[in-house]
Amino acid sequence: MKRITIDHVTRIEGHAKITIQLDDEGKVSNAQLHITQLRGFEKFTEGRPYYEMPGITSRICGICPVSHALASAKACDAIMSLRIPPAARKLRELLHCAQFVQSHALSYFYLSAPDLMLGMEADPAVRNFIGLIEKQPERARDGIELRKFGLQVIEGLAQERVHASWVVPGGVNAPLNPVVRDRILADLPGAMIIAERTIGLFKKDLDTFSDEIAHFGTTPTMHCGTVDPKGGLRLYEGNLRFRDTEGKLVEDQIPVEDYERYIGEASLRESYLKAPYFKPQGYPAGIYRVGALARINVVDKCGTPEANNELEEFRERFGRMAQSSFLYHYARLIEIIYALERIHELLDDPQILNTHVRSHADVNSLEGIGMIEAPRGTLIHHYKVNEDGAITWANLIVATGHNNLAIGKSIQEVAEHYVIGDHISEGMLNRVSAVVRAYDPCFSCSTHATGMPAMRIQLVAADGAILDELTTE
Repeated sequence: MKRITIDHVTRIEGHAKITIQLDDEGKVSNAQLHITQLRGFEKFTEGRPYYEMPGITSRICGICPVSHALASAKACDAIMSLRIPPAARKLRELLHCAQFVQSHALSYFYLSAPDLMLGMEADPAVRNFIGLIEKQPERARDGIELRKFGLQVIEGLAQERVHASWVVPGGVNAPLNPVVRDRILADLPGAMIIAERTIGLFKKDLDTFSDEIAHFGTTPTMHCGTVDPKGGLRLYEGNLRFRDTEGKLVEDQIPVEDYERYIGEASLRESYLKAPYFKPQGYPAGIYRVGALARINVVDKCGTPEANNELEEFRERFGRMAQSSFLYHYARLIEIIYALERIHELLDDPQILNTHVRSHADVNSLEGIGMIEAPRGTLIHHYKVNEDGAITWANLIVATGHNNLAIGKSIQEVAEHYVIGDHISEGMLNRVSAVVRAYDPCFSCSTHATGMPAMRIQLVAADGAILDELTTE
């Protein structure tokens, strides 16, 4: 029996390691993902005023601050039992679409493009974004410009690019400046040209990744995402929809208030990351995926012209329910186009310049739940407060958590296909890490387990023999 340890999965947000066990014949017998960090925001926010939660939880991550601020603000809106002004809702969605552009551009160009454009077997010394700049400067420049566009939209709206305090309970704290609106509209065509060029080049390269498409996490699972009443893609608001492996609707139009009837959370011995599952099917059978691939699988359409066209072509290539996790990359590029088109639609709406952007109220409910589609998938913030508005309990179900079980299965599949025990190469192990990157996980966001996680502590001798073991359930 041999064990291979990838101590640090690189080009992801957060910290994780992978262990691969080989049997006596050198074949993979088991592969596991270990999330080795614990943040604890759920616990240390107890006692804080509910209206501080958007600012606090946006500090969970420097890549996903907008996502957490929006989900948190929606939970606070529910505690206040109010409906935010229409202009505020549109401005929040506008900010969210910009977040999608910058986050997806970061995932594709900075984290995964070194594998996709330089090769899975490339020298790791150059298989990074700096190497991409040297080898393919035009494509690297496109990545920089596209992400810059998203960040500049965020800055124009919120006056800050990271951890913006603009999103507040009841709406946003300032209206959109018409000068900023015109500047975004002027920059939008250039961003769209880059997005269309990028997806076009990606589609040309697809044939070179036929093996990865066939083996990068293809175990059929359910998929989950939020949709509008007509089944269209919705990133800021919508109800949950689950489709099975064949595309059949399992559950549809689940309001956020009912999420606990359908989503449970299990603790794993090997990880601090909880494992959500579809309650009607139980654990671990109720595995599902969220994020870009899941969203385009569950929707009937995107809802904007170019994104609809790209979705139709995607389905012509890979069917109604694409299962390969490698195709998360493709799905993100479709969503960038959708987000850019949606930004244009929102900016063309005269109501976007309305100056009434915040409603005010006090505690009118002792519980509030907020849900959005973060770039990495469905994000739920659930708070309980006392009569004074202080947080007494909080639970965060983060996109990477939803995908936990699926990522584990994908690692197992890739390891079994690529890792050969008698001749282990760096390129083999890079593919195991690459399937994790395909999900674009944010492990810093996801490790907030409440209660006692199930753990296993082993005392291991020098020869590998287990001398003692302590487990908790």
